[in-house]
Amino acid sequence: MKHDRLFQILGTGRDASGRPLTEAERIDLVRAAGRVPDGCGPAMPEAPARGPVRAFEPKAFYPKGAADWESKPAGYEGRKALAVADAFDLMARAAARSKRDQPFTPTQVAMGRSYAALTEKLAAAGVKLSSVEGRAGGSGQGGDVTDRRLIEAERLAALHRRIGTGIAMEVRRQRPSRTSATDRPRRSFTDRQLIDAVCLEGRTISDVLDSFGWKVYGDTRAAVRTALCKALDRMVGPVRRGNIMVAGGASARDFWGKMRPDDN
Repeated sequence: MKHDRLFQILGTGRDASGRPLTEAERIDLVRAAGRVPDGCGPAMPEAPARGPVRAFEPKAFYPKGAADWESKPAGYEGRKALAVADAFDLMARAAARSKRDQPFTPTQVAMGRSYAALTEKLAAAGVKLSSVEGRAGGSGQGGDVTDRRLIEAERLAALHRRIGTGIAMEVRRQRPSRTSATDRPRRSFTDRQLIDAVCLEGRTISDVLDSFGWKVYGDTRAAVRTALCKALDRMVGPVRRGNIMVAGGASARDFWGKMRPDDN
């Protein structure tokens, strides 16, 4: 159950059919919303305000023999950890429940999360993209915090250029017979608005369509998902030796290291 729906039920004191809830039923709903997944251990508290979560198994590299390494589970006492579920998790979960193919590739998801992390990091540091303009050069010290922040701002600006200014969903004129006086006015939205809504605001594709006044059904969802996938692919950039550079490891470091402010 979505948390906004849960809060609506708790606020009205009635279930979806309108039946009044008892106090015990309301408490059970709250506890169910904050339930800790199996395998995470008893020390993790129930927290409904935490929102949707996903369990994952922390891993680390350990020595294997004299000159090799291997990845093994590294959770405390073999337990799993929790991460707050983002829009990609929610859409993947919905697709799995409906037995549909996953809507995004692992690389597209990684790019969206990297974009969100970079944006939030710079926002927390108080760096504006306008700070990049007029930058003559660094201090010559690789560890200078300001220089690192400016470089990260350049990377984010390059990602914005890769997203572009295209329209993800455009309102077209319809004949009066196909419109209704009670329909909410639809609004066009850009690829950047779509990326920010999903990656930064945690909205699903259905949420985005609804917020801009579009009816949510198969065709509109498919059109927006296609626009989102294409924007994420543009953000990832070129492919080298069959590996998309942002996917991880040394190739990802090569991507971020060679990305220039004027990169498109």
